[in-house]
Amino acid sequence: MTELNDDNQFFQDIYDDPSIIWMGQNTNHFPTADAIKTAMVNAIVKEEYHKYPPPYGLEQLRQLILQDLGLNSDHSVHITEGGTESLYQVTRALLKPGDVMISTDPGYYVIHRFAELSGARVLDIPIYSADNDYKLTPEMVNESIDEHVKMLTLVDPLNPLGVTYTSQEVKAFSEIAEDTGIYLLNDVTYRDLAKLHTLAADFYSEGTITIYSFSKNCGLAGLRLGAHIATHELIEQLAPYKINDLGTSIISQTAGILALKTKPDWLPNVVESITVNQAIIKDAVDKIEGAYLPVYPSQGSMFVIDTLDTRRSPEYITDKMLKRGFFIRAAEYTTRRFADRYVRVSFALPKPDVERFAHEFPKVFQ
Repeated sequence: MTELNDDNQFFQDIYDDPSIIWMGQNTNHFPTADAIKTAMVNAIVKEEYHKYPPPYGLEQLRQLILQDLGLNSDHSVHITEGGTESLYQVTRALLKPGDVMISTDPGYYVIHRFAELSGARVLDIPIYSADNDYKLTPEMVNESIDEHVKMLTLVDPLNPLGVTYTSQEVKAFSEIAEDTGIYLLNDVTYRDLAKLHTLAADFYSEGTITIYSFSKNCGLAGLRLGAHIATHELIEQLAPYKINDLGTSIISQTAGILALKTKPDWLPNVVESITVNQAIIKDAVDKIEGAYLPVYPSQGSMFVIDTLDTRRSPEYITDKMLKRGFFIRAAEYTTRRFADRYVRVSFALPKPDVERFAHEFPKVFQ
């Protein structure tokens, strides 16, 4: 077996086991609204999948995303097979060998890998410290800017820490990007789960690319539906690098349309449920000597549990929890410097599953 096949088999085994409680990929496991499921079923029954969808997405979905973000008609939407495809397309289009992209450590390292595939260097600024509230600061960015920097990545809320940025901070980042003429990549995958959120595009419209996903808010991760949003001019610049000339799954887009139309019906319950679930996990963590939550409450569907002082490695913890029926992730997936410090746990799932986790997790440290 190759490393690729071993890795795939690991996820296949977890996927196939209905007893596994999935807390390792920040996915939303709350029941899907009936209207969304009905729309998908109707599209299948009507056999709408025989035709290729429009290459940049169904017009209704594109308009609904703009409305959802509160962006005006100066912007365009490109629908993709998940936010990850958008990240790949944007980095491929805008970065070249010799360029530098500023990001964070910890962070969503998939973006880092895509930038490096373009030949760019990633400056991942260490942010795992209470001194800066576990997040990037405008001062850190200012100190790192030089003529090679072409892009600033702002994942907000941030995977894996769950921090979010104030309006003043987002404005400051935007002003830095505008003043230096660099792009601002604003990944807002967890935006709907935050108590407060500010779009960078509200301050720096012409140079901001917003990454949008349906995976975490309404739980369509397996359908692979996302988008990137920018000005018409910038979307035209990105368009030649699109991966799929023949459009995104019509079933996925149908689900996305109904999800946005019915958002007020299901989103408040999701946000309230993850708030309750976070508290349950915090109570369990507080009972473990040497463990703590660096960021609480999280503004996303996940946070990290710092376990360094428990003398249990993240790999040991994830292995023991998997044997107990819980899939969580070791730090290495989201960091280069702090891999010995934490595990990442997500909590967008039914309360009884979280209560089971809270019962089992402390046992790993006994």
